[in-house]
Amino acid sequence: MAPLRILIVDDEALALDRLETLLARIADVVVVGRATDGIDALDRIAALTPDVMLLDIQMPGLDGLGVAAALDGGQRPDLVFVTAHDHHAPAAFDVDAVDYLLKPVDPDRLARAVARVRLRRHGRPPGPGTTTGVDASPTGHDLWVPDRTGLRRVAVADIDWIEAARDYVLLHAADRSHMLRVTMTDLERRLAGSALVRVHRSAFVRPDRVARIGRSGRTAILILTDGTQVQVGPSYLDRLEAILAG
Repeated sequence: MAPLRILIVDDEALALDRLETLLARIADVVVVGRATDGIDALDRIAALTPDVMLLDIQMPGLDGLGVAAALDGGQRPDLVFVTAHDHHAPAAFDVDAVDYLLKPVDPDRLARAVARVRLRRHGRPPGPGTTTGVDASPTGHDLWVPDRTGLRRVAVADIDWIEAARDYVLLHAADRSHMLRVTMTDLERRLAGSALVRVHRSAFVRPDRVARIGRSGRTAILILTDGTQVQVGPSYLDRLEAILAG
């Protein structure tokens, strides 16, 4: 498999240096260029045709969201936003971002974002509880989320876990995340009878994605197969342990 060709974009040299250092630890990726503003990024995309762009949002002149909006389908790399501000997440997912990382970037979180890009580009082999994508036969639990061109159906069978994000929820699949404006209470009603289990007032998890249960003091932590850690609320623990025990 050819290495992922990555363009990194940030108006701060130290942020670019850190991204390049962290990416050097990930196998089969190569940083093909750096850009320090939106106009520079568009020029380098045209010249370098990267597979992926790690893109800051707040930059002078043309910002990261403006760069995303200016890209056409033919030259558009997969986008992973890297920013110090969480309130841009809805806009980032509106332009079909694969992932959204907060600064300071965690190395493991960056590695998972790169893995998501790979899966999005090459597909995840079907397995237990996995469909071949959103074109699979719909069920009553499938969710419709907005994207750049309208609405996209997300099969619940493709979702690994869900977390609350202020007035939204983030639906985390292996290859990307989706953002949906809905309350956790309403979502719990929609997901009744599905494979997703509520494990916290702010989270749902697919049990077959749980690798183990860890402990931190009195708190239970689910470690998923991709390394993601999800806290379990005390009132949900007994039911979850019964489900995991079969």
